[in-house]
Amino acid sequence: MFRFITETFHRLIESLTLSRTRYLYSTFNLKNRLTGLIGPRGAGKTTLLLQYIKNELYKEGKAFYFSADLVYFQQTTLLDFVKDLHLIEGYQIIFIDEIHKYQKWNQELKNIYDAFPSLKIVFSGSSMLDLVEGSHDLSRRAKLYRLHGLSFREYLNFTLNLHLQPLAFQDILEDPLASLSYVQEVDRILPHFENYLQNGYYPFVFEDPHSYYEKISRVIDKTIFEDIANYYNLKTPNLSYFKRLLTYLGSIPPGEMNMHNLAKHLGIDHKTVDHYVAILASVGLVREMHPYEVGSVGLRKPLKILLNNTNIMHTLQQYLGQPPFKGMERELFFVQSLQNAGIEVFYSKQADYRTREAFFEIGGKNKKKSQLKELKEPSYLVKDNILHPLKGEVPLFLFGLLI
Repeated sequence: MFRFITETFHRLIESLTLSRTRYLYSTFNLKNRLTGLIGPRGAGKTTLLLQYIKNELYKEGKAFYFSADLVYFQQTTLLDFVKDLHLIEGYQIIFIDEIHKYQKWNQELKNIYDAFPSLKIVFSGSSMLDLVEGSHDLSRRAKLYRLHGLSFREYLNFTLNLHLQPLAFQDILEDPLASLSYVQEVDRILPHFENYLQNGYYPFVFEDPHSYYEKISRVIDKTIFEDIANYYNLKTPNLSYFKRLLTYLGSIPPGEMNMHNLAKHLGIDHKTVDHYVAILASVGLVREMHPYEVGSVGLRKPLKILLNNTNIMHTLQQYLGQPPFKGMERELFFVQSLQNAGIEVFYSKQADYRTREAFFEIGGKNKKKSQLKELKEPSYLVKDNILHPLKGEVPLFLFGLLI
């Protein structure tokens, strides 16, 4: 079996032809003894790890890669396998993919870390590994990297063979015209943006565009019926609520996304809905948004819930038989772009959204700024389908260039 795992590793490296790397690649490093790469299914974690091995480590022959979901690990522990790799085969850096598929991953990872001080371990797995915090005290040992789906900038680079670099959030706000000149080499950028909203978030779109929504459906089903089911030991009747919750979120306009409406629609109590939404957020299928309030006032207000990305929204429409609400699509793109770039964004009474410094109203090209007139803080009208913004306006697609 060891020969098979070794041959698989070398075969994966040799068959890797992608020359393009993701936004996280340039900052990914192995300075820590324990490094984790987490993110939702389909985001491209395995590809990033294999690219890193091939480009940075493969020639030295000190790194080894395997997936923890192999049947082999029903008979052998990770600890024993890694011990042989390190002490007998002499590998110094070991990459363990899909570690969340291994039942006692957190305990054994700690044991491996403590037993072999000269070994570096890199692991990847579901976003649920955010729960590593407080689990066997791995949080202070591991350096965690989070990989999201493709940004609009990455999608343009991959699609058009460009080398666009990320833009700073403040630069986009202060001088959107300069930011627009940065993408002037992109012909017909608005149609590209429309394609991205529908088919551009998951890297596997480049493998076979025709089966794209089918693959996203499989990502959703496997996340719910395998990852969530196994991790939380939930039964099938409970799991059906997750799918219904997602479908409901894909069918409503922007103003109706809150816990109260979700609980009412699903016919279950608020506490259960809270728990289910938190689980879906941890696996990268939905996003939770908080109000911009301080202290106990903010804690008492309901969360706003969105799907994780616009491509999930379009996938669900295949089964709902109705087009997505354009306003919801715009808002979701804005939120996913900011959150994926690590920018805190909140929902607000005074406008659609706000960061700690500014307010944002999201709309189409005919949206007016009347709602923002009374605000003393900086405020911006974020418009879809425009290329020539007036003062105080920012084209929506520019926020897709943040990472």
